[in-house]
Amino acid sequence: MRDDLLIRREGPSDASPTEALHDAAFGVAQGRDTSLERELLRGLRADGSIIDELTFVAELEGQVVGHVVCSRATLGEGVSVGLGPIAVLPGHQQQGIGAALLMSVVASAERLGEPAVVLLGDPEYYGFFGFVPAARHGIESPGPWPEENFQVLRLRAWRPQMAGPFRYAPAFERLG
Repeated sequence: MRDDLLIRREGPSDASPTEALHDAAFGVAQGRDTSLERELLRGLRADGSIIDELTFVAELEGQVVGHVVCSRATLGEGVSVGLGPIAVLPGHQQQGIGAALLMSVVASAERLGEPAVVLLGDPEYYGFFGFVPAARHGIESPGPWPEENFQVLRLRAWRPQMAGPFRYAPAFERLG
């Protein structure tokens, strides 16, 4: 990882650069004006679902090159953290920036006493950070994804009785 990388909490002035970053990282499908991730990000912001203390940008030389969003989710009868989207500009990928963003979320979630962080992603990549299929811990997926892609990282505040159905913030459901 680069020693000139700055990881900081997202601020109001980051809205435009982070939206453009998600378009660049995920691409814009033919017939669309923006990426699905940008649409999701806008929805999470409009709904007030973003957890400010767990949403970070990565900056190099004053340029936003990475972004991770966490939003309030429900798990069983309680609350949880839904991680995503997470993105790094294509020219800066494979340099540890995504890992630095992810580790910032995990450390901050632990400090805040969150019980778990849940995401949908590549099991090989996220497994490196301790994420495992959520079903192993009694967490029911809200979607028809392969079991190995719907993952959880249980934190110190986790208790087995917290398991149950997981539900992302409403903006995820509106993507349909």
